[in-house]
Amino acid sequence: MKSAVLFDKVAVIGLGLIGSSLCWRIKRDGLAKHVAGHARTKATRDKAMELGFIDSVHATAAEAACEADLVVLCAPIGANAAIAEEIGPGLKRGAVVSDVGSVKVCVIRDVGPYLPDGVHLVPGHPVAGTEHSGPESGFPELFENRYCILTPPPGADSGAVERVATLWRRAGSNVELMDPHHHDRVLAVTSHLPHLISYTIVGTAADLEMQLRREKQDISDVVETREVIKYSAGGFRDFTRIAASDPVMWRDIFLNNRDAVLELLGRFVEDLTALQRAIRWGEGETLEEFFTRTRAIRRGVIEMRQAGSFKPTEPEKE
Repeated sequence: MKSAVLFDKVAVIGLGLIGSSLCWRIKRDGLAKHVAGHARTKATRDKAMELGFIDSVHATAAEAACEADLVVLCAPIGANAAIAEEIGPGLKRGAVVSDVGSVKVCVIRDVGPYLPDGVHLVPGHPVAGTEHSGPESGFPELFENRYCILTPPPGADSGAVERVATLWRRAGSNVELMDPHHHDRVLAVTSHLPHLISYTIVGTAADLEMQLRREKQDISDVVETREVIKYSAGGFRDFTRIAASDPVMWRDIFLNNRDAVLELLGRFVEDLTALQRAIRWGEGETLEEFFTRTRAIRRGVIEMRQAGSFKPTEPEKE
């Protein structure tokens, strides 16, 4: 059953996992009369039209955004300034510009200055995703029962904020408003640091084999990459899933949220050192207490149904 139309035209700039999933949801539920799309490469633009989740595709972001009521930036956040500079002069009065990035202060910094008077900025972050990327990876249920955090700057138009909030609610999300600085600190803990750790652990496993081979140790001591893959337990599989995320997107996230990430990374190193000491000195009670506390947090994540985003054909598991 289709919902009432919210916008005459929505332009989605960037047609990867999040952008294509949003387009699928808008199309499926009739949330806009027309969905225009733009992607950097012709191959992606052609694939998007072939899959059918947009009504029109455009070679430039400016063409896609022309006469749009809502423009959603779904490219890596490092590209936001250039995109905003390109589309700004052609945006119609009353249009709303939003985004889906995992860092919010930089969106206000990079996009806001290029928007003309009468165009409203409402940054957003749907806290959902998978390790897959590209236009083929999208599906309309991605945002179901996930949080979408909106971080409007001071003085933002309340009507524009509500229109964006309504879109995400219709997409299945639970919408919350948050100060952009607070958002970036929270996401540094819940998303950015875990990804950094994941990339590091997977890289360490690969580097170990190379180091041992360089040192020409006995072959029986070598942890081979194929062994790591073959005998992966659940923990390592989870880390490799996270580490498969889009490298360009995560490069931009770390560079644009560096202060919060570096602060949390320092605290993490201190905590890791404390665990290292407990293991070295056989402090079993310390380890058990720590693991009990963290297990409770994991159970809370599952109870709130935030344990992962999966296509409908992939059952969610604890």
